[in-house]
Amino acid sequence: MHFTRFTDYGLRALTYLALAPDRLAMISEIAQAYEVSEHHMTKVVHRLGQVGLVDTQRGRNGGLRLARPAAEIGIGDVVRALEPELALAECQAGGNCAIRGACGLEGILNEAVNALLAVLDRYTLADIASPRHTALRRRLGQMAPLPSRV
Repeated sequence: MHFTRFTDYGLRALTYLALAPDRLAMISEIAQAYEVSEHHMTKVVHRLGQVGLVDTQRGRNGGLRLARPAAEIGIGDVVRALEPELALAECQAGGNCAIRGACGLEGILNEAVNALLAVLDRYTLADIASPRHTALRRRLGQMAPLPSRV
């Protein structure tokens, strides 16, 4: 199984925001920190806003931040909100399979996806990113004191 780039970037953006919860961040700085396309990150952040994971403020002093504390954002919920299809095979996605319903693979694959989500549900964004994670902050260029833009 492999998550889409969209989900990957969504998790990265949320991680970045969790590292500096007291300030607004810009999409451009998140994209630069991860060396990814700003255009693609803009689409991801827009979706994160639609599903209520980030708050955005427009204008000169605008930016974005987490919509709620990192400890309240479950990794499983993020994946469910961003990943368009969690199926491992066509039969799970309702696709065309000549033996669909006659073999036991679909049930096994459903069990595997549910197990993955159960593990992800045990963790929150705070478990993977918080201002205390200095190595992560250093890697993303966030070691200097972060001024508030609010």
